[in-house]
Amino acid sequence: MYLHKELETLTRTQIENLQLERLKKTVRQCMNSPFYKKRFDDLHLKPEDIRSLDDLYKIPFTTKQDLRDNYPFGLSTVPMEKVVRLHSSSGTTGTPTVILHTQRDLDEWANAVARCLYMVGLRAGDIFQNSSGYGMFTGGLGFQYGAERLGMLTVPAAAGNTKRQIKFITDFGTTALHAIPSYAGRLYEVMAEMGIDPRRDTKLKTLIIGAEPHSEEQRKRIEDMLGVKAYNSFGMSEMCGPGVAFECTEQNGLHIWEDYYIVEIVDPETLEPVPEGEIGELVLTTLSREAMPLLRYRTRDLTRILPGECPCRRHHKRLDRMKGRSDDMMILKGVNIFPIQIENILMQFEELGNDYLITLTNEEANDLMTVEVELKEFVDDYPRLQTLTKEIVRRLKDEILITPVVKLLPKGVIPKQEGKAVRVKDLRKTLI
Repeated sequence: MYLHKELETLTRTQIENLQLERLKKTVRQCMNSPFYKKRFDDLHLKPEDIRSLDDLYKIPFTTKQDLRDNYPFGLSTVPMEKVVRLHSSSGTTGTPTVILHTQRDLDEWANAVARCLYMVGLRAGDIFQNSSGYGMFTGGLGFQYGAERLGMLTVPAAAGNTKRQIKFITDFGTTALHAIPSYAGRLYEVMAEMGIDPRRDTKLKTLIIGAEPHSEEQRKRIEDMLGVKAYNSFGMSEMCGPGVAFECTEQNGLHIWEDYYIVEIVDPETLEPVPEGEIGELVLTTLSREAMPLLRYRTRDLTRILPGECPCRRHHKRLDRMKGRSDDMMILKGVNIFPIQIENILMQFEELGNDYLITLTNEEANDLMTVEVELKEFVDDYPRLQTLTKEIVRRLKDEILITPVVKLLPKGVIPKQEGKAVRVKDLRKTLI
């Protein structure tokens, strides 16, 4: 049963007092890890030197490379007989990152996800269908246990098999669905092919989306297609998984649960804090982890803290929609570009579908960008397509400051993915 509603509405003073108490405990716990013990010793730093939240800045950053260098269990802070679960990153090359959990860690994770789902109005009596993969990927089990903690009937449909997903939605009366944004669009396309109107033929009312960057335009398009309210979710395996931050019903930023995490936004180059409201790299410190707490973990995600209070009266800080990852940034002709900038423009054209692909190539010393995007419907009108293409190119150039090649494709041409959509292919060759 979900019993943590009072933590949603803590005051700023209560949040910060709880953070300091938990930070001190977390630092002491980290001394059981050979990695953190050596790091503190090298700096002549002791746990008792952390007396205030400002003292957090005395502690060095932790990186994904640190996790890889200490693979698999080098950052564990409990005896292995207390560990009941591990998850690992979905990377297909190189050493994966591994995260360990005790039973208490799993219970707290379930509470955090339940809090997110409760915040958007889900309750016992709702039917929650999870189209996320189960296994090493955290999205499946994370949402599963959070939904169960709230007392909802859960449908662990897992990823893929779209017609079966739709059958479950219609037959079981699914009211809430978890899906990545690109797959939500695919569900709608198949529903249309099957003659199913999601507004008329289903009981869907709530959609949870996350795991891949998406624009506000794409969210609105998904809501219009499926007749739902779509709420943005943020999580990552290193921080347990989903449940780190979540939108409330105001849909104006993701509340990050500060009783579980200390949030920093830093310049990814200088690693200095940026002023509130400015975009930088998200850095997180866990506050309620037994098996593998992480101090000042560099997520590589780019976002900002939204200033001001939320009308929902929750005082946990709000993160803006993720702009992308610092390591996903494309550099063409000296210009920094993120895929989400291109999506923002494409989704504003009602003639275009949901699927697109950005391909980067080079000829001699000249970088080239080609944007292929599917049309929503078949158009047999060359002058109209030519005019549309020119307008898309103009709008993209205004946004990203370079001129891409834009190709309009028939619906269904771009390959569909079972998992996260592939949005960028960098085929550039190193020129010597």
